[in-house]
Amino acid sequence: MKDILTYLKKEKGRFVEELCELLQIPSISTSEAHKPQMAQAASWVSRQLKKVGVKDVTVHKTAGHPIVTGHTPHVAGAPTVLVYGHYDVQPAEPLELWKTPPFEPTVLGSKLFARGSADDKGQFYIHLKVLEAFKQVRGGVPINVKVLIEGEEEIGSPSLVPFLRQHKKDLACDAILVSDTHMHGLKTPSITTSLRGLTCLEVKVRTASTDMHSGTYGGAIANANQVLAELLVQCKDPKTGKVKIPGFYDEVRKLTPAQRRGLKAIPHDDARYARSVGAREVFGERGFTSIERAGARPTFEVNGMWGGHIGEGIKTVLPAEAGAKISMRLVADQDPTVVAKRVKAHLLAIAPPHAKVSVRKLDNDGLPVMVAEDSPAMAVACEAVEKVFGVAPFLALEGGSIPIVADFKKVLGADPILLGFGLPDDNLHAPNEKFDLRMFDRGLATVAYFFELFGAQGRG
Repeated sequence: MKDILTYLKKEKGRFVEELCELLQIPSISTSEAHKPQMAQAASWVSRQLKKVGVKDVTVHKTAGHPIVTGHTPHVAGAPTVLVYGHYDVQPAEPLELWKTPPFEPTVLGSKLFARGSADDKGQFYIHLKVLEAFKQVRGGVPINVKVLIEGEEEIGSPSLVPFLRQHKKDLACDAILVSDTHMHGLKTPSITTSLRGLTCLEVKVRTASTDMHSGTYGGAIANANQVLAELLVQCKDPKTGKVKIPGFYDEVRKLTPAQRRGLKAIPHDDARYARSVGAREVFGERGFTSIERAGARPTFEVNGMWGGHIGEGIKTVLPAEAGAKISMRLVADQDPTVVAKRVKAHLLAIAPPHAKVSVRKLDNDGLPVMVAEDSPAMAVACEAVEKVFGVAPFLALEGGSIPIVADFKKVLGADPILLGFGLPDDNLHAPNEKFDLRMFDRGLATVAYFFELFGAQGRG
């Protein structure tokens, strides 16, 4: 591997310069105004794939944003890995909180600041540069690599599932390599073995036809804000953190003793964890550690609330309508549709007679994923990480969601390997997103070892 690692080290400066070209493109999939930039980013990815030796590179039109695919020259008898990534990014607002412009990549010390640097442009770009290294040094990779880079991950990948079904034969593989997660730290490498699922609802409460004078009607007509607050408290216990919705935990897969021991071994300090986000202390479901709560337990979170006067000064109004957006992160074996129905039924059942309560399911479900920890590809990934970091990786649970990962496993029947190189403080979806270039270096070496070791292992 010395030859490959030497090339990667020598070309690192150029790699970062090229990555900055991609980071300058505001490929924001949530905005119709940025549709030209989405096409521009897809074209950039296509050109890069061709440069690194990928064949049959195709930019597929979809009902939404393009999907880019290609494959390396066939190696008979070698296993096949599908590399997945996404070139779309989150909006950059609020812009005033960025220390450097979000689409003007800036290197400060060892950190590259830009929207999309860690999520996910910088991470999938690692795979492209490793392919380049094998091509330039050895003429090609020792395995079969298929590449799929999409532009709709940040909006739930609506075009990708039908694409997978349509191209199932072409995308057949032995493992799916996804670098869109993070490790616990520079010195505490980890591989994600689960992702939580997601389902979301919007709740509205109406108590009258219009807002009212709080002196004339206060005490005689119900306050929509108050009713909403009472409903939400009846969904989650404010003291224990336990969700009170009937049946909410029925299908939750319990952690095995081995999993709990593994999570307990991960270096973690609750006080430092709280301080890192400006919280006074940690809080969550009793009976579980913070790491378990954030990865292995389902949640009920109020993401936003509105109603009445929230502008400057006081307005003595009695709100007639109030609303809230609610999300629930789900764990293995929970079904988003089933959970959403139970939550809706509970809210309607506890609605008081003096208020009209409506519940609308939002269209952004994602299934939870539990990755096989004993697959051949996982063993290779662990070995590759240990060679680069010097210690074996922890097997960690990720609290976030990548909905398409479950669809990959369902449609293609292959195990995903969630080998991400971000860090917990990368500010994903927030101002000042960054990618630590030390992790970029280690990611290059780790993926190179993965390709080498998986090829040596063969199909066994």
